[in-house]
Amino acid sequence: MSAELIVLVIVIITALAFDFTNGFHDTANAMATSIATGALKPRVAVAMSAVLNLIGAFLSVEVAKTVSGGLLNIGNVHHMELLHIVFAGLVGGILWNLFTWLFGIPSSSSHALFGGLIGAAVAALGAGGVIWTGNEKTGLISKIIVPAALAPFVAAMVAALGTFLIYRLTRTANKKKVSDGFRWGQIGSAGLVSLAHGTNDAQKTMGVIFMALVAHGTFTNGDDIPLWVKVCCALAIAAGTYLGGWRIIRTLGKGLVEIDSPQGFAAETSSAAIILTSAQFGLPLSTTQTATGSILGTGLGKPGAEVRWGVMGRMALAWLFTLPLAGLVGALCWFIADLFGGLSGVLVDFALLIAVSGYIYLRSRRNPVGTDNVNDEWEGGLAPSPEIKTGAAV
Repeated sequence: MSAELIVLVIVIITALAFDFTNGFHDTANAMATSIATGALKPRVAVAMSAVLNLIGAFLSVEVAKTVSGGLLNIGNVHHMELLHIVFAGLVGGILWNLFTWLFGIPSSSSHALFGGLIGAAVAALGAGGVIWTGNEKTGLISKIIVPAALAPFVAAMVAALGTFLIYRLTRTANKKKVSDGFRWGQIGSAGLVSLAHGTNDAQKTMGVIFMALVAHGTFTNGDDIPLWVKVCCALAIAAGTYLGGWRIIRTLGKGLVEIDSPQGFAAETSSAAIILTSAQFGLPLSTTQTATGSILGTGLGKPGAEVRWGVMGRMALAWLFTLPLAGLVGALCWFIADLFGGLSGVLVDFALLIAVSGYIYLRSRRNPVGTDNVNDEWEGGLAPSPEIKTGAAV
C-alpha cells in the first residue's frame, strides 16, 4: 500500500470522525426543545433524530458539490499536498467541535469544518488557496459568510412572528389542551428539522471525502459522488446523533429561553423551513445558528418570556471565533504535517488528534450530563453545572 493511499484512508476515517462529532454536537438543533417540553423522552428523541438524519443524507447532493468544489482553489495542487490540506482542516473542525461540546456551547460544526479547511489552505497555498468571491455556485463570502450572518436573524424573525401568532390565536383556549396539542406538533416539526439536518450537514462530509478522492485521482470533479460515500456519511452522522450530545441539548433546551410546547413547535418549524430551502440552493447553512436564532425568536415572540441575553451573547462570541480559531488549528496541523513530511506528518497529527480528543472526553466526565439531568433547572453559565455528578453518555 502506497503512502498516498494510506493518507487517503486516514483522511476518510478522520472525515467520518468529524461527521460523527457533527451528529452529537448538533442533535440539540432538532431535539432540544422537544426534550425540554417533554414532547419526547430523551432517548426516543435522539433515536428518532438519528433515523431521520440517516434518511435526510440521501435527499440531495447540492451542498456536497459546494463543499467539494466551491471553496478552495485546488486545480493545480499536488495530490499529496491537497490530502494534507483536507486532513488538517478536518482536525481543526473536530477539535473545535469537541471543545465547544465540552462547555455546552452550540457553535456551528459547519463553520468549524470550513474554518479548518480555509486555515489549512491559506497555510499551504497562501490567500489564493481560497475562493473568496466567486459566482452563484462558488465563493466563501456568498456561500458561507452571507448565509451565516443572515440565517440566525431570519430564523429569529420567522419564529418570533410564528410564536406571537400562536399565542394570539390561542389566548382564549384551554391552556392544557393547547400545550398538549403542540407537543404532538413538536414531534412532527422536530422530525422535519432532523431530516433537514441530515440533508444539509451529512453532505458536508460527503463533499470533503469526495474532494480527497479527487485529490487521490480516484475520481474527477465531474463524477457523481459514489454511493458508498453517501452511506458511510449517513451512518456516521446518525450514530453521532444517537449518542445524544446532552451537554448542548441542555444549553439550548434550558439555558437560552424557558420553552413551552407552542414555542418549541414554532422554533422547529422555522428552522426546518430555512434549512431545507438553503439545502436546495446548495447553501451549506449552519443548522446550529439557524436553530438558535429560532429559539431566541420564540422568546421574543411570547409575551412576558425571559431571554437570557448573557447566554446568547456568549454563544454569539463563540460563533464569531469559530472560523478563525478552527482555521488556526487547521493551519497549525498543516505546518506540523509539512514539518515531518509525507505520511509521517499525517501520523503525528493523527496521534495528536487522538490524544487531545481523549483528554477532552476525560475532562467531560468530571461533570457529565445525560438523560437523567438534561432537563434540570438552569443554574447559569454555558458549561454544565459542576454540581451535576450523575448522568450518562455525553
